[in-house]
Amino acid sequence: MSIYKDYIQEIEDRKSQGLHPKPIDGADLLSEIIAQIKDLDNEYREDSLKFFIYNVVPGTTPAANVKAKFLKEIVLGQSVVGEITPAFALELLSHMKGGTSIAVLLDLALGDDIVIAKEAAEVLKTQVFLYEADTDRLEAAFKSGNAIAKDILESYAKAEFFTKLPEIAEEIKVVTFIAGEGDISTDLLSPGNQAHSRSDRELHGKCLISPAAQAEIKALAEANPDKSVMLIAEKGTMGVGSSRMSGVNNVALWSGKQASPYVPFINIAPIVAGTNGISPIFLTTVDVTGGIGLDLKNWVKKLDENGNIVRNESGDPILEEVYSVATGTVLTINTKTKKLYNGDKELIDIAKAFTPQKIEFIKAGGSYAIVFGKKLQTFASKTLGIPIVPVYAPSKEVSIEGQGLTAVEKIFNKNAVGTTPGKILHAGSDVRVTVNIVGSQDTTGLMTSQELESMAATVISPIVDGAYQSGCHTASVWDNKSKANIPRLMKFMNDFGLITARDPKGVYHSMTDVIHKVLNDITVNEWAIIIGGDSHTRMSKGVAFGADSGTVALALATGEASMPIPESVKVTFKGEMKGYMDFRDVVHATQSQMLKTFGGENVFQGRIIEVHLGTLNADQAFTFTDWTAEMKAKASICISEDYTLIESLEMAKGRIQIMIDKGMDNTNQVLKGLIAIADKRIAEIISAEKPALRPDANAKYYAEVVIDLDEIAEPMIADPDVNNADVSKRYTHDTIRPLSFYGGVKKVDLGFIGSCMVHKGDMKILAQMLKNIDEQNGKVEFKAPLVVAPPTYNIVDELKAEGDWEILQKYSGFEFDDNVPKAAARTSYEKMLYLERPGCNLCMGNQEKAAKGDTVMATSTRLFQGRVVEDTEGKKGESLLSSTPVVVLSTILGRTPTIEEYKTAVEGINLTKFAPSHKLLVK
Repeated sequence: MSIYKDYIQEIEDRKSQGLHPKPIDGADLLSEIIAQIKDLDNEYREDSLKFFIYNVVPGTTPAANVKAKFLKEIVLGQSVVGEITPAFALELLSHMKGGTSIAVLLDLALGDDIVIAKEAAEVLKTQVFLYEADTDRLEAAFKSGNAIAKDILESYAKAEFFTKLPEIAEEIKVVTFIAGEGDISTDLLSPGNQAHSRSDRELHGKCLISPAAQAEIKALAEANPDKSVMLIAEKGTMGVGSSRMSGVNNVALWSGKQASPYVPFINIAPIVAGTNGISPIFLTTVDVTGGIGLDLKNWVKKLDENGNIVRNESGDPILEEVYSVATGTVLTINTKTKKLYNGDKELIDIAKAFTPQKIEFIKAGGSYAIVFGKKLQTFASKTLGIPIVPVYAPSKEVSIEGQGLTAVEKIFNKNAVGTTPGKILHAGSDVRVTVNIVGSQDTTGLMTSQELESMAATVISPIVDGAYQSGCHTASVWDNKSKANIPRLMKFMNDFGLITARDPKGVYHSMTDVIHKVLNDITVNEWAIIIGGDSHTRMSKGVAFGADSGTVALALATGEASMPIPESVKVTFKGEMKGYMDFRDVVHATQSQMLKTFGGENVFQGRIIEVHLGTLNADQAFTFTDWTAEMKAKASICISEDYTLIESLEMAKGRIQIMIDKGMDNTNQVLKGLIAIADKRIAEIISAEKPALRPDANAKYYAEVVIDLDEIAEPMIADPDVNNADVSKRYTHDTIRPLSFYGGVKKVDLGFIGSCMVHKGDMKILAQMLKNIDEQNGKVEFKAPLVVAPPTYNIVDELKAEGDWEILQKYSGFEFDDNVPKAAARTSYEKMLYLERPGCNLCMGNQEKAAKGDTVMATSTRLFQGRVVEDTEGKKGESLLSSTPVVVLSTILGRTPTIEEYKTAVEGINLTKFAPSHKLLVK
């Protein structure tokens, strides 16, 4: 059977799911389609034409390469297709977004046929995705006296690819749709358990919210053809949890507009909103697509006659509605006045959504076009020897004389590109920065590869110190979905220049280490900027930003990222940890004490948490920086003492060397280069040439929080509060309760120790506790299943060397075997210990979950509805988040322990301890 007939069969199969033909990315299939187009008598010719014109993935895909070359033949008259004129062929090339299409257009523009050359030049003037190979050709032709090349360069120098675009509409009509009450997790927009389908945009679009919601959105759009449907988080924040490009893609698929008539299922310009605005990392993804994110503030805290907040019986502020955005409400966004209206009534100022930079993103159809456009204009101006014409909105530069710098301000100033020479920048400045470390994770990696193809990138930027492609999100189950997607992803990323968890050549053993742990190890300079394809890209060295797959692609391709310098909140500590407490409790208490201090206002949201931990090494400190995603912070920075940082860098060097020994380094010897960077940084600290990063003593913060360790008297548990009468208060991560709240009677159905929140010390705590219980009771008996997933293979190897893994093996009923990986997800668990493969496991919820309706006690990061455990009709599933010793004891007892039981159980256990630094961690 031919490839084409296989494709037709696939189309029939997709019809049963209500899907259209899958966009073509393979060269062999498109070559067969082209052969059928050339054969005028072919029975499939008509359909083949439609597939060729309307259903090919653009950029640098193999199919795009074949399509561009055939279109070149048509333009030159070498092939004649009645339905595709040379002019139409050029139009199709203009929609292919770089790669071979640019090479073809350059061939035509720099060719001998002057008529064709001029026509191709006009198309080239609209393109921005040019790389060095392309610009080198233009420069060489210009220097050789080619008039067409000069004409193109002059257009680029004026940025006509941007200036000739239509201005954004003055008024944008929207019709509202309440997507949910309370914070809306990106899991609602793009569920983790459907991650395998993210690269198939139409199929993945079927999982947005619910079929009923999709039908309602569709009905609103059909009833309001002149309006955009705006998805709203009522009484909450839109897009919490992650950047999730697939979530934005799904919203755009249902409520945005098609980017090109010749490219299916790639939509742009979604409009989203929230009572409390948009989660910062999700808003960045909205910008990537040229969308709009609004902070509605349509509910406010009720005040009494004295101006005090009115609270309910639970102590929570009572909210009152300022204006309604109920589903079906028609509103007007005025982009000139930057106000939101209902009819003629002004509702709220929305200027933050329409800064000069954001207006440019909207006009250009996304932020990528602006980034590449600026680079292209700079290149053209330099080549022509002329000053850069001011076209784009000037970057906002905030510089306050006499004011010191926070840690993030120092890092951004060091890594800034294209700023005013000698000018010191403070928070609020718009900055383009170089990126040192980039991470791509496996459930979004295929989308990142698609983004790289769409922007015609073929090799990692030489600016990047190191980049890693993980396999952690698909570690639990090696099923057919993983087998179909992951090897393809690993090959693409390995070829692109990343260190990959799985070796496409099969030389080194596959590693499914949690991405954040690997990125934390390969970050070898606390002045680094890290971009990663996951919201928990929050290293305890440097400053790390979780990002959408597109921003990750941009960082890989250009070695740069653009964003405002965020404000910072300084967190310091006083007092002393009680001997029976674990550092995880300090992390949760930080969130609780902060909310109490500021009357329920989350001052962390959208800002940098500058945490002065000082004495904790990078592994231990990551437990704090990782959780800042749940605090809704934009990122975090850990301030360390000199010798603590040296300890962390030495640890990183050792783990990188293990990766090298396993054969994971590439031809560019990236890993070897990282060790050299670490050695240099250690030498600088020891010699006092450049001590560990410190903020200035006179730096200015949005807020300062002092956490009192003396107040932390019990283990602290993050509770999803699934039965709160106020729906908006559920699943927020803000409800932090002491262990005694549960009275030692709350049933626990399953325990989970794993995810990026744990380190080797947690695994050792588990081993110590089981050994003690055995010695005390003569046996270890679990009254609830305990699932354990170590974060990395390095940790497993270290536990084996130190004797702890042998203890865990003794009490386990299941141990992972890489030679025989699980091919199917578990649907039930026995009351025993499971030693699972390193990776995300239950925390991600995309492969395995707890039984529906279970109460789970876990060390993981997420408590969103349906993430770790789904609901039943009679009982809501709930995932309570706590320290390792609480999880262990809960599974031994089958319930939450009392504080007395807990204290007894942790006697003699080496918990993760923390003592505030006695050194002044400022400069």
